Amino acid sequence: MNKVYQQILSNKENNHKSFAVLIDPDNVDNERVKKLVSIGLENKIDYFFVGGSLITNNNLGGVIRTIKENCSIPVILFPGNNMHIDAQADAILFLSLISGRNPELLIGQHVIAAPILKRTHLEILSTGYMLIDGGKPTTVSYISNTNPLPADKPSIAACTAMAGEMLGMKLIYMDAGSGATVPVNMKMVATVKRSISAPLIVGGGLNTVEKAMDAIEAGADIIVIGNGIEDKLSLLISVSEKVNDLNKTNSKSY
Repeated sequence: MNKVYQQILSNKENNHKSFAVLIDPDNVDNERVKKLVSIGLENKIDYFFVGGSLITNNNLGGVIRTIKENCSIPVILFPGNNMHIDAQADAILFLSLISGRNPELLIGQHVIAAPILKRTHLEILSTGYMLIDGGKPTTVSYISNTNPLPADKPSIAACTAMAGEMLGMKLIYMDAGSGATVPVNMKMVATVKRSISAPLIVGGGLNTVEKAMDAIEAGADIIVIGNGIEDKLSLLISVSEKVNDLNKTNSKSY
């Protein structure tokens, strides 16, 4: 029970930074998933996040099945709504959009999903989800009908994250959104990191090695890259190398 969460906590306590690859079922076919799995195994990524704001096809289950058949890397659902549930995964980010004021995404859809999730063996990872301005409107801001937090207001983000943690959320996720032109402001990441003890996930706009490592340097415990890898698989390899090298250095300091 709670294997994924315990692993995340252990990694945080040991200053081991984690790298998650986000796969949008709308943007991949079976062969592409196999290739991502192969490269992910070779480069020792930590997690596969699977999901998206829409998911317009029936590929969610197929993507998860292909990953599970080809590796033991944990698969974590990153749902856009209460329909994006598949019991084949290991865990689900039970996202509450704490940066917005849309009751459907704070609690409404969770009520509908709860009895379905109760019948599965999915590990439930309650997550305070914070959408941050990434330089342009994103699918998630449109679908969620909420405004992102201003990128230049780190104190608002910190107070939001603190409230989420006080409400009992196990993880905090700061996201600039898929296809963001700029990542979450690093000052904001650092400010939120200092304000909470829960593991911090950062994603959106991390489309270069430098941006990914800046997020880690600012305090992210887990970085998430999706769109950037869809465009160039070399980014997965390069970021993995940097993260693995950093973790080796950190382990020697203990």
